[in-house]
Order: sequence, then C-alpha cells, then structure tokens
Amino acid sequence: MSGEPILRVRGLVKHFPLTRGILFKRQIGAVKAVDGVDFELRPGETLGIVGESGCGKSTVARLVMNLEKPTAGEVRYRGQDITRLTGRDLKAVRRDIQMVFQDPYTSLNPRMTVGDIVGEPFAIHPEAAPRGERRRRVQELLEVVGLSPEYVNRYPHQFSGGQRQRIGIARGLALNPRVIICDEPVSALDVSVQAQVVNLMERLQREFGLSYVFIAHDLSVVRHISDRVAVMYLGRIVETGDEEQIYEHPTHPYTQALLSAVPVPDPDARQGRGRIILHGDVPSPAAVPSGCRFRTRCWKAREKCAREVPPLAVPGTFHGTGSPAEHPSACHFAEEARPDPERPQQPSRPRP
Repeated sequence: MSGEPILRVRGLVKHFPLTRGILFKRQIGAVKAVDGVDFELRPGETLGIVGESGCGKSTVARLVMNLEKPTAGEVRYRGQDITRLTGRDLKAVRRDIQMVFQDPYTSLNPRMTVGDIVGEPFAIHPEAAPRGERRRRVQELLEVVGLSPEYVNRYPHQFSGGQRQRIGIARGLALNPRVIICDEPVSALDVSVQAQVVNLMERLQREFGLSYVFIAHDLSVVRHISDRVAVMYLGRIVETGDEEQIYEHPTHPYTQALLSAVPVPDPDARQGRGRIILHGDVPSPAAVPSGCRFRTRCWKAREKCAREVPPLAVPGTFHGTGSPAEHPSACHFAEEARPDPERPQQPSRPRP
C-alpha cells in the first residue's frame, strides 16, 4: 500500500448557510459541518474515519463523491480536482468512485427488482456492459457478494438487512471501481451480520484491489478493517495514524476518551484502565469555540487552547515515556496515554 495516493483531500470545507426571513432571506451565520479536512488514500488501502454523530463524517463522504459542492478545498483523484468537474467528465470519474450507503432499507428502491438495482449502473454507463450481457453480469455480481443468482427477480423487502447491504455492495462493484466510499455500511446491522459484511468487504478488497474510505462510529469495526484511522471532532480531523498508533498510542485527549469507552470483555485487561468521562455536550457547528474546538470538554484546556487553533502535526517525543509520537495530533498538549495510576481518569469540568 505504498506509492502515490489515489485520492488526496486538501483543505476541504463545507458551510451550510443559516438564513432568516421568507421573502427576503439574509444570511445570519453558517453551520460549519466540515471545516478544513486533509487526508490521503493509497491504492489498496482502507482509511477509517471515526467520530461522534454530527462531527461531519457523512458530509465528507458526500463531498468526496461530489454529491455536495464544497465551500472551499479540493478532492484530487489521480491528480485531478474532481470538485470542478461537470457533465461527461464527472460521469467518467464516478465510474471509478462508488459509494455504499448506511441504511440498506432506504438506499434500495422498493419498486425495483434486485436485477434492476444491481444493473442500474449499466443503464447509466452503457459502455460498461452490452445490453445482452447485463443480466449475466448482474448474476455474477450477486455470486461475488454471496447471494444466489436466482434472486435477480426478487424485491428488496424479501431480504434481510445483511442481504440488502450485500445487494448495495454488488451495485457498488458493478462498474469495477477503484475507490469505494463506505458511509457507515454496517451500523444498521446486527453484530453477527456486521462481521459477515466486514469480512466480505475485506475479501473483495483483496480480489479487486479496492481502496476504501470506511466511515463509522464503532471503533472496534474500524480497527478490524482499517490500515489507517482519522479521528474527527466537530468538522475537523484531530488525530490520524495507522491502526496501532491510534489504538495503542493515542495522543489527543478526544481519541483517548473515545477509546476508554470501548467495552473490554477481558476483566484482567480492564484493570488499570480508567474511564475518561467527558462533561458537557458537543458544541453546535453553528457556534464553534475559538481556538481548539475540543477545549470546552477537555481536562487539559488552558488559555492557549482558547487563543490558538492547534495544527494537525507530529508533536514530537513525549517526556518520560521513551515513546516517540510518530503520528499527527491536533493538540497543544498532546501526550501518549499510559497506565499511570496518578493520571486523572475522570477529569474535572474544563475551564470555560
């Protein structure tokens, strides 16, 4: 998974205007759903994006797919900024970038058969498959995702949630894409079915050389499938690194708090691991705090955090731990989490 990134996102911003009035609308503010996001995706790699609901993950997915136009920034696919493309040029790029949606119950048209749903990309891109071969291609795609080819004439209501998501994955594979944006593809499924779908996606990635942007709020699922992980909070990425760096050596307080809430089935492993309880609610994206956006809930917050926006950068070597921080973290006082009995595990209320 080395080499030139296949997808490069730089300075991605999406603000939704807040207006007042009916006949004469005037803008009174903006919802800063995404406010300066940078990441890269390499061929054959899975990048996991995690964070609380409302942090901007799904908006990032829609921006990368060009379903929404960004307020600023660029999304470069193989060196080309696709946010500026329209018409045939955009249609050509969308053959290479497909999406698997979150809810398998609403993302499939209930009035269309499975054959029509999976074969719909061929109707939009007729050059991808001659008309006489489309039914055979659809049946092959169903087999690839573990469904019987005989299901082509059935309707979505005749399938379980896991089977419906497999149909959605088959539709996403129809045009032989290079990149698939997965917007919480397993969050609506039972735990056992989640594992089946995630294992299916890993197998498909190996067979077809796919690159995934895997968006989810379940840290365990993200760890299982991702090569690298980006943690989002209130429209920005606050920490990014490979799977081991994020899960074994988190440096941003928000990441540490998220990981402390992950259930651990082994009682021995839970010993010495305290729960970090964050006070207060996530601020509104229409009124983000100055400086560091996490400071209103952070137990490390100081005056500097209110004045300066911390850059997403490698903080350096931690004093006394002997462990270098080799991955970027957007915190003025980043430090590696460690099992220190004197470390406060339930922080007091942060300063305003």
